[in-house]
Amino acid sequence: MTGPDSSKPAGQGQSRTSSPPSSLPNQLIDGKYRVLRELAQDGHVRLFEVQAAEGVTRQVAWFEVVSPADRQQFHAYRTALRSVNPAGLTDVVARPGAYYAVWQPVTGTPLQEVAAQPTKRQETIDAVEALGRKLADSGFALTDADVVLHGDQPEVAYLRPVPARTPEDIAALNAGVLSGLRGGRVKQKRERRPGAWLGWLTFVPGLLFLGGAGWLGAKAAQIYLNPPVGEVASVTSRPAQEAAKALTSKGFRVEYTYGESGTLPVGAVIRQEPEGGTNLPIGRQVILTVNKPTPLIVPKIEDMTLQQAEGPLKDSALKLGKVIKVDGTVSKTPEGRIVAQIPPAGASTQRNQPVQVMVSTGVRGEETFIIDLRGLTFDQAREWARAAGLVVTDVTRQPSDKTENTVLSQEPAPWATVPVGSKVKLVIASVKYTPPSTPAEPLPIPPPYVPPPPPEPVTPPSQTPAQTVPQTQGQPSTPTPSPTPEQTAPDTGTTAPQTTPAQDTPPPAVDTTPRQVNLRYTFPAELPAGTYSITVQDASGEREIMPGVGAEQVAGRLAQAPLTVQGNAVFIIRRNGAEYTRVAAQ
Repeated sequence: MTGPDSSKPAGQGQSRTSSPPSSLPNQLIDGKYRVLRELAQDGHVRLFEVQAAEGVTRQVAWFEVVSPADRQQFHAYRTALRSVNPAGLTDVVARPGAYYAVWQPVTGTPLQEVAAQPTKRQETIDAVEALGRKLADSGFALTDADVVLHGDQPEVAYLRPVPARTPEDIAALNAGVLSGLRGGRVKQKRERRPGAWLGWLTFVPGLLFLGGAGWLGAKAAQIYLNPPVGEVASVTSRPAQEAAKALTSKGFRVEYTYGESGTLPVGAVIRQEPEGGTNLPIGRQVILTVNKPTPLIVPKIEDMTLQQAEGPLKDSALKLGKVIKVDGTVSKTPEGRIVAQIPPAGASTQRNQPVQVMVSTGVRGEETFIIDLRGLTFDQAREWARAAGLVVTDVTRQPSDKTENTVLSQEPAPWATVPVGSKVKLVIASVKYTPPSTPAEPLPIPPPYVPPPPPEPVTPPSQTPAQTVPQTQGQPSTPTPSPTPEQTAPDTGTTAPQTTPAQDTPPPAVDTTPRQVNLRYTFPAELPAGTYSITVQDASGEREIMPGVGAEQVAGRLAQAPLTVQGNAVFIIRRNGAEYTRVAAQ
């Protein structure tokens, strides 16, 4: 089972890792097989029922390899599989962290049911004995395999991994199986004698008078009942089209079925029924099982070097194809980095197929600079570097009291002039954890919430009503204390204007929809002396995106960067803390 994001291909610059699969449903094994349920566990081997591509059901025998002895046992098991070539085996994977075999269902009559039949054919017993000898040569017994029969031909549907056995133990186990198979009545082989059925003609001399008509009828009957026999050619490992042509040219009919093999190219014949060298009447059918593995997902290798791309391609059972050199000036891609790939990332392909790439020859004669990235998040710093035509190649984590993923230091230094395509190294903050010296006490349970009492209405004094000042639109009216007799103006006979309370008008709705905008501003070449900073103002407020720097560092230079804002936004250029100019978001 893969690590983080195992349902997808490995990320950029990283190779996939694997760990023992969980028995929980919907977990992925190696990014290709979704676990449906766990069937059994025998020692360090766990058997899962999984769902592969296109919805087909398979079984995965996962080996938990934790020691050199476990690894040696798995490789011995894989060698035995290659020797026996079981019909149910579709794939064997062996790489650090992922050791497993994939099995498919095989139809046929189980060997136990054949052994329980009252009558057996001698051909069946001979074929099972031959399979037992083949398994014994690889260190396994018939009891270690799930054997099914198609007619007289036995096939291995599943081979259980077992500890090493001695030849004596294997012989004893095989003898028990074969003794049960020989029990009951055995039909012996009968030699077929062509033309023996014509013996009855000797008892009918009168038929000789039929002449040519009788002779022709006899020949026709003989051809019908005893068709010519031909030898089936061995076409295993050959391309399917070439194999079919070799068989049809001999007069046989061909039918295709599909399977998987990790050792043969796509479209090659995995096995054939009947096997090569078998005598078969002309016109009979030969079934060819053609290698057609489940589709694989192409990983993303853009922005990697050719050396870095080898890991993801190898993990996905793909290989590097044609390499085309292209100019990286337009895409601002550094020299040696992959600009594009065919097929694209996420496309379906087959095992061992090539992936063609276009590699940058570098950016021609341009220089750029990078701002002070300290204090920004890693994602923000990477976007600033890419906008400046640089690439972040080395990231080091350092425990710090700063917020996690905050940039602590950078190389090259802020505002240094470097060629386009240069590498940027960042040191980012990670969580600093200090375990407590003593166990923490349990937190006290807070008291239940009690709502505050409603405010009491305020009754104005009855002696002298409070005078009110004219209310400004949008501000609440404030009562003023009654004036003293010395402050009271003489009555002119006019009535003071009546004031009305301000209506509570709801504020207009503010658009807070997140959107992507771009900053693009070129500082004047004749920039006044001072310290300049850039802030963005949107629906969430105002925040600084470029700290203050001297005019000599930004004069005549272009400041550009992508930014996510909420609602309408504007960029504010400040000089010495005062607003210098505003730039509309693009």
